[in-house]
Order: sequence, then C-alpha cells, then structure tokens
Amino acid sequence: MEILKKTLNENDPELFNIIKNEKLRQKRGLELIASENFTSLSVLQTLGSCLHNKYSEGYPGQRYYGGNEYIDEVERLCQQRALETYGLDSDKWGVNVQPYSGSPANLAVYTGVVEPHGRIMGLDLPDGGHLTHGYYTEKKKISATAMFFESLPYKVNPETGLIDYDQLSTLAGLFKPKLIIAGISCYPRDLDYKRFREIADQNNSFLMADMAHVSGLVAAKLAPNPFEYCDIVTTTTHKTLRGPRAGIIFYRKVLKINNQNVNTTKRFEKFSFQDLVILFNLYSFHRISCTNGYYLYCIGIATALKQAQSPEFKEYQQQVKLNAKTLAKELADRGYSIVTGGTDNHIVWVNLRPAKLDGSRAERVLEEISIACNKNTVPGDTKPLNPGGIRLGTPALTTRGLKECDFQKVAEFIHRGKVIILHFFKTKL
Repeated sequence: MEILKKTLNENDPELFNIIKNEKLRQKRGLELIASENFTSLSVLQTLGSCLHNKYSEGYPGQRYYGGNEYIDEVERLCQQRALETYGLDSDKWGVNVQPYSGSPANLAVYTGVVEPHGRIMGLDLPDGGHLTHGYYTEKKKISATAMFFESLPYKVNPETGLIDYDQLSTLAGLFKPKLIIAGISCYPRDLDYKRFREIADQNNSFLMADMAHVSGLVAAKLAPNPFEYCDIVTTTTHKTLRGPRAGIIFYRKVLKINNQNVNTTKRFEKFSFQDLVILFNLYSFHRISCTNGYYLYCIGIATALKQAQSPEFKEYQQQVKLNAKTLAKELADRGYSIVTGGTDNHIVWVNLRPAKLDGSRAERVLEEISIACNKNTVPGDTKPLNPGGIRLGTPALTTRGLKECDFQKVAEFIHRGKVIILHFFKTKL
C-alpha cells in the first residue's frame, strides 16, 4: 500500500505545516514554563519507534497478548534504570513505569492506599500545590481527587510564603488523614521530608512524595531525597528529568502499618493503567478492564533515565538552579515580588498583585512577545482562572545552553513585557 510509505509531509501537508510552525515557535521563543523541557534526540526517536505498534497489556512475563518478548526486555530495563537512577535497593523498593503521566500515577496511589472517601492532605493549590493533591473551592470540588476523597489542604505562612509545618501538624492531628502528600507544582523551596515523616508517624498516615517537578534535581542529588522518608514516591518524567511525557510510581515493598510489617509488593505491582486495577486499600482490590494497552513508546523514559545517570546531567541540573537564582534576583532587583523571596529549585514564583497586574494578562502579553510562561495562583488567591501571579522555570532554556548572563537578559525582556502590559491595559503602578 503506497499510502503507508509516504512521509508525513507527503501524506498530510496540512498537519506537517502545523508541526513545523510549532517547531519554529519553540526555536524562536523563550520557553519559561516550569513544567516543560526539550528532550533529547534519542528520546524523541523512541517516541516514533516500532514499539508504538504493539499491545502490551499486563506485565513482563505475564502479558495478555503474544509477541511481547522484546517489550518485556524494554520494561524490565526501564524498571532497573529507574531504581538505579535514584540509588534504590530492589529488595526494598518496587517501581511501576506504566503511568501515562503524573496525574494518573497520583490517582493510582490514592486508590491504592486510601479507601473511597478516605482522607488526604496536600499543599493547597494557591499556595503552590497541584490539582491532584485535592484542591477544591467553597463552591466546587475542582479535581477528581477532591471528588472521590476527603481532602484538607495545608497552607503556607502568608507572610513568608513558606509551608507552615506547625499548622500542618495541628491540622493533621485533628483530621487524621490516611495519606499526606509532600509535593509541589509551584512552590520554589526545598521540602522538609523529615518533618513530613514525623507528622505522618504521629497520625499513622502514609507519606507520599510527588517529586514531579524536582525529579531531575533529586536524581542529580541537588535536592532533598524523598526516598529516605516516604512510603511512596511519584513523578512525571518530562520536567527536570527531561524525558518523554509519562509517569513513575515508586513504593516501599514493606510498610509498617499499625506497628506491623505489611508486604506491599503484590498490592502495587499489580496496579496497571491498561488493565485498571483499583485497589480499595492494601488488603483487597477489584479489577476493572479499562483500556487495552498503555503507551509503551513512553518507555523511552529508559533512555532519559540512562542520561540522568551521567556527569553531564548533573552539570545541567546545577546550571538549572543557578539560572533560576539569577532570574529571581534580577526580577527582584527590578521591583518584582518573588514569593518566598527566592528559589531553591528551578521555579521562580512571581506575585504580580503589588504591581496591580494579574497573571492572565501577563501571560497573554508575554506570549505576544514570544515569552511562554503560565499564569499561576499566589498565596491568598481565590480565583484560579484569574490568578495573581506567573510561574517561571529554567529547565527548557538551560537545555538550550543559556547561562546566568543570558538570564539577566531574559529578566529584562520580561520587564519590558510588563511595561507593555501596563501601557496596553492602562494600568498604573
């Protein structure tokens, strides 16, 4: 069939041109969205490989289709590299590399260790948390997590912007959550996993880290290690880790529950996304056939994990942090309000309220001058669709080779954009 031999340009020039325009946008613009990155050529090659043609429902050695000999090798290799990248003992830690992304990975954990309508606690979205950590408003439960589980958020200190661990301890003592989530979406500071662990132990709670944003920094040993204190760790693979869009779940094989050691290997290993196993708790589960195959080509994370073990990757992560600190300082020197006063990771969180601006207008105008960022809530916000700030990140531009001196110029471009915003919307400081 001749149609199968044609290139995309020959077969579908309309779609080809859209992709070409997006490539030009990425090349010409400044990508400052903290959750985005430019992955490597080898990772992109895996995304277009023959792996995409295969159904692989089930697990290595236990597939529901034939012809998975090499698929099993790929997944086992990916599992091995995931453990190696974070220095984990395979006798103590298990790993599932099948999640489509971080959100379903988180939902998998909640359904695995928290019964329906069970209680969870995560960082509030306006304070730097993520939708999947249980966000809701007074009028509406925004995320599926808030719909199916009872959620009580913990918050930051409104004056410092730092997580109020004392308040978390007090709230957890009253709420008694089954699971506490130590994770961020916009929070620019290191997390105190030891303090989280202490609070979890005081309330007989599981502790889960969502390290999606900092997984690359953790791999390079440039951020606190969640594996030292947490029962479960989830991550995406496409942010600072610089892989394809996918997710991973790590879990301790033995957990201490009510002072008894419980082997969790069979509980978590059998949770899949192609044959959706909903675990109602650690002791029983029901299997619901949902889809026929997970996106195996996203096991290109195996290549990204190999790269993450290289000295070059650590140098890259060091530069990511240096660039973020430079961007935060340069913006602060120009009068911007930086939430928490700086950054420990790749995120720069800018509060535009003092400048009488909002994140929606800032995002719109900056995009017009080829600066891509995203509007973001800041502490105290009540309307996520009309937030008071923007979130900036340095991974993508660092991948393109930008250093501190370049980010001084980036800060100036952002500042010029603010001047345009004020003029266009006739807003006064």
